[in-house]
Amino acid sequence: MVFSSIIFLLYFFPIVFILYFLLNNKIKNAFLLTVSILFYMWGAPKFIFAILLTTCIDFFLVNTLHNATSEKKRKLFLILSLSLNVSMLFYFKYCNFFIDNVNAILGVVSSKHIQWTTIVLPIGISFYTFESLTYVVDVYRRVHKPLSNFWDYQLYIILFPKLIAGPIIRYHELSDQIRGRIGKETIDGVLTGFYRFVIGLSKKVLIANTMAAFADQVFHLTKSELNTPMAWLGMFAYTFQIYFDFSGYSDMAIGMGKMLGFKFPENFDSPYTSLSITEFWRRWHMTLGAWMKNYLYIPLGGNKVNSKMKLFFNLWLVFLISGFWHGAAWTFIFWGIYHGLLLVAERLILLKVYAKLPKIIPLIITFLLVSVGWVFFRAESFKEGVLFIKKLASFDFGINYIYVTTELVVYFFLACLFAFITLTPLGKNLQNRIYFSNYTSVGYILATLCSITLFYYCVASISSSTFNPFIYFRF
Repeated sequence: MVFSSIIFLLYFFPIVFILYFLLNNKIKNAFLLTVSILFYMWGAPKFIFAILLTTCIDFFLVNTLHNATSEKKRKLFLILSLSLNVSMLFYFKYCNFFIDNVNAILGVVSSKHIQWTTIVLPIGISFYTFESLTYVVDVYRRVHKPLSNFWDYQLYIILFPKLIAGPIIRYHELSDQIRGRIGKETIDGVLTGFYRFVIGLSKKVLIANTMAAFADQVFHLTKSELNTPMAWLGMFAYTFQIYFDFSGYSDMAIGMGKMLGFKFPENFDSPYTSLSITEFWRRWHMTLGAWMKNYLYIPLGGNKVNSKMKLFFNLWLVFLISGFWHGAAWTFIFWGIYHGLLLVAERLILLKVYAKLPKIIPLIITFLLVSVGWVFFRAESFKEGVLFIKKLASFDFGINYIYVTTELVVYFFLACLFAFITLTPLGKNLQNRIYFSNYTSVGYILATLCSITLFYYCVASISSSTFNPFIYFRF
């Protein structure tokens, strides 16, 4: 069940929200856990048992770790918990990839191949696995004590607003809220949460879906049909699609969490206004970046390694893993390697060069480099991605054009406007006022009216179209 579906917008969440505030405080968490399980079962009823089983085992492993009297036992239970979560992720997400590649190699050297039944990927497994890993590692590091109540831990992992695609919330960021927020929910939180939800919904439905329809048309063109102008438009359409799709989903998750009394971390900070790839990764999918930094980069040595070569290798390795985390395909692996190499190049020389240039130049360079990377993220194969990149530089102005509608031009303009609006002080101030400032009485009235209008328009748009993809659903 996606947030931008009619059944979620008009039935599931309104009913959950109303019942939540009607129920006694003592059973609110039990209610949220129940509806979170139902939410996941709607799209993947069989896989809910895998989540429940692993979280059950994890809970007892981590509590045993916490109570262990020797460091040897603590490390043993840490390894057991990590092995459980990583093996589950590997089995469901990567077995198909490895078996396919082994069979491809076997096909070259012999006629034999491994018989294998294709495994279906559980929805959101990458996100809740990473959260399970933060739980055990943070307890091992003594950042926070483990939850004493098994059902509270289940809620931390399965809480439906952030279950499918994040934000990836570190255990200690949410643990105190699970019980501490109850009875402290406010009308201000409900209203501002609703505003944030509608902003995210509008990003997803009005901008991302429009960009997606055009990007799909372009990326489905054959080599002979695709020309240079269409390739550039298709690349930029996907660049805006993935940003407004994913940041819109994060806004909806943050908004719903706020309506239910939770405070989730921010996940995006106008990433396309970045002046370098380094800055881009501080602004894009920030909770994943924080996870990679705290649980991969720093344990590898971070910036405190003995040599620059090791630092560069660690940086590159982290982004290779990041690419593989996004998907079990060579396109994602290359995308991770590509960003890792760009980060190394910036550490070596590019950042020094950028510092001497007018800001508009590194901004354009960074945006173009990110957009080129998204081609491989979108392409069905590495070969298709390379052919698409070649078409960008081929100066092929053939007559095979997809009709560009006035509506598409308008939404391209809106995508550019909202992606780059914070480059101006006025735009930055406007975003901060909408997202983070306290509202006056007049402000509440205006924001409520605007939100209801946008919500109605989004619902009407969804109702009139069957096209409603969600990129990160497969991760």
